[in-house]
Amino acid sequence: MPWFVPLALAAAQAASAAPPPSCSAPEYRQLDFWVGEWDGEFDLPGGAKGHATNRITKDEFGHCVVAEHFQAATGPGASFSTWDPYRRQWVQTWVDASGGYITLAGGPVEGQAYRFELKTIEPRGPKQLHFRMIWAEVTPDSFTWRWQARQPDGSYADAWVIRYRRHKA
Repeated sequence: MPWFVPLALAAAQAASAAPPPSCSAPEYRQLDFWVGEWDGEFDLPGGAKGHATNRITKDEFGHCVVAEHFQAATGPGASFSTWDPYRRQWVQTWVDASGGYITLAGGPVEGQAYRFELKTIEPRGPKQLHFRMIWAEVTPDSFTWRWQARQPDGSYADAWVIRYRRHKA
């Protein structure tokens, strides 16, 4: 069988599959609180304060994707988040100036902060690393963002905490 026959069959099957739901479902609005311009502050070793800016948009891909444009002294980073109706979860991909690449999946936890969890392989070794990202204390003008690493006992500990305030022009 020629190599292109399986590709043609796969394309025909994909074309006949039901189209994905539109981006108008309520789940696509769950991260709307995040959209806007933010100023962040975080603690550095020795008691100093670090600063970051974060611009979150939802119009770059037809309101289906939440795009993050992060900037700190360590360099820029970006993420793209969308609701996956088949998994019934949010999926986010993060990339940054250091070559970092992370994929997260999850979403709102009933009665808790928004949470995304990550299970990935450490780039420099075979050790499994588990992380999660939490938005907490969310108000219209502020929130606390926590990046947490899973400990050997299964608990999570903060690795980086940023306190965000909506940018005032």
